[in-house]
Order: sequence, then C-alpha cells, then structure tokens
Amino acid sequence: MSSYELGFVEHLAGNRYFDRKFESEAVKVLPGEYFVTSTNMLMVTVLGSCVSACIRDREKGIGGMNHFMLADSADSGAVSSSARYGTYAMEILINHLLKLGARKDRMEAKVFGGGRVMATLTSSQVGDRNAKFVHEFLKTEGISISAEDLLDVYPRKVYFFPATGRVLVKKLIRMHNDTLIRREKEYAARLTEAPVSGDVELF
Repeated sequence: MSSYELGFVEHLAGNRYFDRKFESEAVKVLPGEYFVTSTNMLMVTVLGSCVSACIRDREKGIGGMNHFMLADSADSGAVSSSARYGTYAMEILINHLLKLGARKDRMEAKVFGGGRVMATLTSSQVGDRNAKFVHEFLKTEGISISAEDLLDVYPRKVYFFPATGRVLVKKLIRMHNDTLIRREKEYAARLTEAPVSGDVELF
C-alpha cells in the first residue's frame, strides 16, 4: 500500500471509466478522494457544499483534482481543528503532483464548489468556510487561482482536463435524485468520527 492510500479522509480515486461524450479515459473523484495524472485524461466530480481544487503544472500538463470538506466545527479559522481536513486534502494533492515531476512555481489552480445545498449544515456555513479556506491555503502556498466558481446555491458538475487546463462546469439547477446530498452527509459524518491519519511532507 502506498503512502497515498493510508489517509482515511483523503485517498486516491479508483472509479475509472471511458467517457463516451468526450472520448476520453476518465476518473470520478468522490468526496474524500483525489486523483493525479501525467496523461491526457479527464477528471470528473460533482460538488455541493464540498470544494474541489484542480491544480496543474502549466508547462508539463501534470495535474490533479481533490474533493474535500472542512469538518463541521465552531472554529472557522485557517488553523482551526476542522481546517486540518482541508489542509491534508490540499497537501496530499500537491505532494503527489510534485512526486510526478510538477514544480510548485509552475502550478496554477482552478477552484469550484462551496454551494449552500445542505440544509442541515446551513448553520455552520460549511460551503462558505470551504471556499474561504481554499482561497487562504492557495494564497499562503503561492499558487495562483486562474479560475473559480464558488458559493451560490447550486450543486456543480466539474470536468477537468489537466493536460490542457480546460475546465467545464455545469450547474445542476434541478437535482433528479439525492445521491449528492447523501454522499456529502456521509462524508461529513466520517470527518467527525476519524482523525486525519498521517502527515504529508512537502518538498
């Protein structure tokens, strides 16, 4: 088992398939997952209150996507206990990109999500906290944000093509089922039950 698979909260996505619409190998990134690649493929995720950072090396085309949520907590600062989950999700993505040969000074980010779609989490403004966190984290790390679509009240489906940096975002005005809400509620529950496992060393 690689070090990337040890973290309970954030682990490598394994749901790969062939996307017929885009004629491309693809991977679905679910809550608590991330994925990186140096090949020409597509990453797809659906976001409600969660946030996804799509980060790539502009020159090499090495890129990755995560899908995370801060743990529900009264603390809202960047160094709060809940922010550990966002920090871990961001660091493990960046670290894996570096291992594939990406360079931090060539990285750019596109960030999405943080919608107010979960009524049970409205009081904690989890979407707003997720959006604020990803902004603060990337600013601290010196990684520029070249595009974003955050907050609002709609879920989003995000298609990321790391080889070119292209991103397509579809706002889901009408949800046909409750799969997204159920997944995010289950993920939020896991965050309150398990500590972040392992440390990620950046270099």
